[in-house]
Amino acid sequence: MIQSNSKRATKTKTPVSWITVLLVALCSSTFAQPILRFARIENIPDQFVGGEILKVVYSRLDIPIELVDLPAQRALLESSQGKLDGEVHRNINVQQQYPTLLMIRPAINYIEPSVFSKKQFEVKGWESIKKYRIGIVRGVGTSEDGTKGMDDVLAVTTLDQLMQVLANDRIDVGISDSFSGLVSVRQQGLDEEIKVLTPPLQKNEIYHFVHEKHRDLIPRVEKVLKEMQVSGELDLLRKQIVERYLAQHGSIRKK
Repeated sequence: MIQSNSKRATKTKTPVSWITVLLVALCSSTFAQPILRFARIENIPDQFVGGEILKVVYSRLDIPIELVDLPAQRALLESSQGKLDGEVHRNINVQQQYPTLLMIRPAINYIEPSVFSKKQFEVKGWESIKKYRIGIVRGVGTSEDGTKGMDDVLAVTTLDQLMQVLANDRIDVGISDSFSGLVSVRQQGLDEEIKVLTPPLQKNEIYHFVHEKHRDLIPRVEKVLKEMQVSGELDLLRKQIVERYLAQHGSIRKK
């Protein structure tokens, strides 16, 4: 009888231990921070810069993030529908066009939409290019807004495509932020024939956006960004990331 009781006692310990393991696992999964997935426009260097900045910001909050590279228009569809958690960064008009995407202040980056061309002419804002055949990247809000109402505008899927159609004389000018455009022409070996014209068409601050399901997260992210802005860390970080990116892609000739 004693042996039987001993065996019975041993048997009752096994399920208790498994229950403990399951409870620990459930608790761990319950409190683990889920990975946030942000859309990043593919093959756009300034989006790489913004993504690297976000990695630093969210690491301060102990929140893991993943950057998902997509074409510009598809990225907006995925993020605005909540399939992704937001956008690395976009221009301010996105909040009107896609109300499910909520803007976070301050701006994390800036772009300078510029004219790329084989031709040489004086650039005086968007009106100065309306007589030309224009190319833009579809889904890039700054370019779409700046060329709205112009007669001859070709929208392509990627920045590299834009520079190719410009090189092949299908358009007269291509619109891109200066940093990303310079990288593209250099990588494709087009920098002898395609130049960036100055001054830029404008300078735009660009903002990080999250889907409305993460509304409660906004004050925490804004607090980190404001601290980085006030200390000067945000500007310094951007400069370091840009310099590192350019160093990895060789020297760029600018005219």
